[in-house]
Amino acid sequence: MRKAGVISFLVVIIGLLSFKAKNRYEFAVPEGWPRPEYNFKKNPLSEKKIALGRQLFYDPILSKDSTISCNSCHLQYTAFTHIDHPLSHGIAGRIGTRNSPALMNLAWGKSFMWDGAVNHLDVQALAPISNTLEMDEDIANVVHKLQRSAAYRKQFYEAFGDSVVTGEHVLKSISQFMLTLVSANSKYDRVKRGADTFNSREANGYKLFKQHCAECHTEPLFTNQKFENNGLPVDTSLNDIGHMKISHNAADSLKFKVPTLRNIEFSAPYMHDGRFKNLSQVINYYIMGVQQSPTLNPLLRKGIYLTSNEKVEIIAFLLTLSDKEFLFNPALGFPKK
Repeated sequence: MRKAGVISFLVVIIGLLSFKAKNRYEFAVPEGWPRPEYNFKKNPLSEKKIALGRQLFYDPILSKDSTISCNSCHLQYTAFTHIDHPLSHGIAGRIGTRNSPALMNLAWGKSFMWDGAVNHLDVQALAPISNTLEMDEDIANVVHKLQRSAAYRKQFYEAFGDSVVTGEHVLKSISQFMLTLVSANSKYDRVKRGADTFNSREANGYKLFKQHCAECHTEPLFTNQKFENNGLPVDTSLNDIGHMKISHNAADSLKFKVPTLRNIEFSAPYMHDGRFKNLSQVINYYIMGVQQSPTLNPLLRKGIYLTSNEKVEIIAFLLTLSDKEFLFNPALGFPKK
């Protein structure tokens, strides 16, 4: 009996290892990029978990009235953000307080949300799920709804080896899908790899970008992952104080997380409150709209001066950050049955 028991145990272990190997997903770091911040050892990627997370990302079941999904504010074709209104919209037509951030290259993120309210990707989805202006749902009720679905019980079993749905598994599977949102094949990237070349306008724009913008929008992620005050006049209807809301430190007043500029051609409107409709407005703002304040980024205190031609050149460079392969990758889109 003891020998039979050992053999049975070994069969189970070998089967489990085979299952894990079969479902393993290798995360590829683009050449020349820094090491990701995300600890993959604590949530190893697998094809089944990613597929489950993708299904959840596009399913409005996460919201209280089953009308709003993650995709409602984060559309693939617009760099996983929305473009039809400045502020995000939630259930029952509720208007949020910020523009939804574009989602990409999240494995390198040190904090999330415009104010840094979330410090780990594995719990990020909990913020919009529980926000009364967004999904207005309780994670326990999400679990209850998913547990009633035979299709989801099967997916959770395939992903985690257990058909019992848990909040941890819901959140970790969503983060697994979001980790696959890697954008690294724009014209800029191909130029860096030596597979393409900038035209004269793009090349001049790149030089200007490195001179005026690269301190905050650092290559290759095009964000320094920090919180900065870029001198935006306060919208008195929102009175958003930025990172100070989280840190309770006056030195962080009006500082917001520096967004990536990748795929910026597709992610308008811009800024945390979506106040600018196009890139020309953004460039013009940095030339003549920055307001002085105690926490303003020092690099902006003297202002940025560009000729009309130089503005065109910077925008020409920014357009080289568009990654069509990422924006139209069917593996990242709505899951087909």
